[in-house]
Amino acid sequence: MKKIEAVIKPFKLDEVREALSEIGVTGLTVTEVKGFGRQKGHTELYRGAEYVVDFLPKVKVELILGDRDVDRAIEAIVKAARTGKIGDGKIFVTAVEQVVRIRTGESGEAAV
Repeated sequence: MKKIEAVIKPFKLDEVREALSEIGVTGLTVTEVKGFGRQKGHTELYRGAEYVVDFLPKVKVELILGDRDVDRAIEAIVKAARTGKIGDGKIFVTAVEQVVRIRTGESGEAAV
């Protein structure tokens, strides 16, 4: 099993969710986060004063999948989240040793 964490632009969330749903992903977790990469923030004007916004709003989408579904999920996320501009985000894939469904006690891929 693998855990996919995708950090994307907030306005792309619905498209990513729909793309994952189309390939059969049944559950995911979404968190509003802030961060920066090469984008390095930007400058904003507020009441006549200019200030630097270092951390930009992003959305982190997390899902656990069987190994056979990972490549299709990554492809769906990239296709849905890509704008071609800096700040589109990143996808991280890590191994998951165990999953347990609390309600039923199921474990492994049956719990995903």
